[in-house]
Formats: sequence, C-alpha cells, structure tokens
Amino acid sequence: MAPGSGGSGTGGREEAAPDGARGRDFPSRDAAAGSSDSEDCLVIMARATIYVGCTVPQLLRGAQSRIFPSDSALGVLRRSAFCYCTGSSTIKSKRKMDHLERTANNFRQEVITQAKVCGITNESETVKRLRLAIANKDFTFKAGQWVDFFIPGVSVVGGFSICSSPSLLKREGILELAVKYTVHPPAHWIHTECTLDSEVALRVGADLHGYQEGKGNRHKLGTVKLYYSAKTTSELLFKKNILGLMKAFPGKITCCFHVTQQRSQICEELQPHVTEGRISEKDLEKHVSNDTSWYICGPPPMIESISKLLANIGVPRNCVFFEKWW
Repeated sequence: MAPGSGGSGTGGREEAAPDGARGRDFPSRDAAAGSSDSEDCLVIMARATIYVGCTVPQLLRGAQSRIFPSDSALGVLRRSAFCYCTGSSTIKSKRKMDHLERTANNFRQEVITQAKVCGITNESETVKRLRLAIANKDFTFKAGQWVDFFIPGVSVVGGFSICSSPSLLKREGILELAVKYTVHPPAHWIHTECTLDSEVALRVGADLHGYQEGKGNRHKLGTVKLYYSAKTTSELLFKKNILGLMKAFPGKITCCFHVTQQRSQICEELQPHVTEGRISEKDLEKHVSNDTSWYICGPPPMIESISKLLANIGVPRNCVFFEKWW
C-alpha cells in the first residue's frame, strides 16, 4: 500500500544515517525517500493468511510522446555509475555513507534504463512526485524495491523507493517516485532543476526477503488497518487516494491518520480519521492475533521503535515486515 515514503516517512533517503540492520522487506508500495529526523511513518496491519495488494490511483496522465537520451549519453551514465561504485569502495572517511556505498551488498538488476520525466506534481510542500516514461521494455521491478537514480552532470547517485505499482509499468511503461526535499544533490536536483522532458537513467535494486506474489485470484482480500503518521495533515501523502480506497472497500480497508505537530484546523473530511500524537502501543495492541501480519515503513529509528513495541505486545517476529536499506 502506498502512502508515501515522503509521506510514509520518506523523502531523500540518501540523507538518513546508515544502518546495516535489515528487516524483512515487504511487498507494498512505499513511498518517497526519507531523512532520519522525519516523523512520517506508517504501520499496516493486514489481517490474513493472505497478502493484500492495493493500487493507489494514478495522479498524473499524458505525456505520451517519448524522447530518450542517446546511447552515448547512457554510456556516460553507465561509466559514471561504475566509477562511483568502484571508487567509493576504497574511500574511508567519517562522512555519512552515500546510497551506493550503503547498498553495495544489495541485489541489483543488470539493466540500466533510460527514462524521461513526463509528469511532475507537488504531493506536499516538501514532496514532489515524478512520473517517468521508461524506454527499456525489459525493465521490471517488484513492489517494495527502489531505484538507483542517475542524473547527467550530477556525480552523486540517488536512491529512491518506487511509489507506483508494477502493473502501471506493464500497462503504460510508467514508473513513479515521490521525493522529499533535501540538500542532497539528487533530491535537490529533482526539486530545483528537474523539468518535463528531463532525461535520467534508472536501475532497480533491493533484496526482498519473504516476498510472495499473488497469482490470479488465489488470494482474497482480508481486512487492512493503516496507521499513518506525519507532522501535519499537509504531509500526509496520498490521503485522498486512501480515503477513496476506504470508500471503495468499506469495512475492508480503514485508516487512522496521526499528526504530531498540527497547528492549523483539520479539514472536515479528515477529522473523523485523524488522531493527534504518535502511534502508540494502545493503538496497536487491539489488533494482535494469530492471523495478523504487520508491515512497517518509515525512518530506521521509527522502524526499530515500532518493532520493539510490537514485540512487547506479543507479536511474533516472523509476522513483522519492513524495509530498512537507507
């Protein structure tokens, strides 16, 4: 499910402090990249012996014509990526590790594809959503994976979670990212220089432990309870889409939005679904059962905190899934 790693606690993931521990990566849409001091986060509790997949409606359309970088331009990007990967492995310093260093041992596809920006929208005051037309028909990804983001003229490679579904790529050749503003070069470029028709290159990465794909109608929709936290309601990404899913699947999908620094009036539509304060043990303990799976997305400190909270209320470790590559 996809609130937004800008929203789901994400937005320049390359700015977060490194953390070698990994949880069990979960098959959901994530969201936009995220800094370590972000309060944005989400907890999905899926009641089931089933896996639940929900597609957030696409916000951007159009830009059907595609003009992609030349082969020589892609060659420059490939060489840049290779030099960065090999060079960085020999450099030791006290600075924060960058995306390629931090994920050096993660799985990566061999395919690097050209892509063109065909849509840009502001998801919040701090998060931009990019719609990218993909040139290579062999380019694929699984929900929960991220991309290496290569920008011509920018030596630093970005790392951003994919916030669209694999089915959108298959259907329209489109992939979407939600990126929070930071001063880190890739995120900064997206917020200050990126325009329609900007050309970049992408490569998919991430180890998906415990990943299972549903085939056909083998899995039926169970019940999903989403706890989604951010500083203010303006930083709750995809909230309209989430409300739409709640209306489309009454009793099957519910959501409780949490805000920690709200100062303005909460709009009437959101009021019934908003709680002030962080996600607490009291919120979650009522959902503990033998057939409930828990999916966590957010900055590493939040993931560790919620994981400990779930352990304290008796949730088995093998029922908790999260990604923590950044």
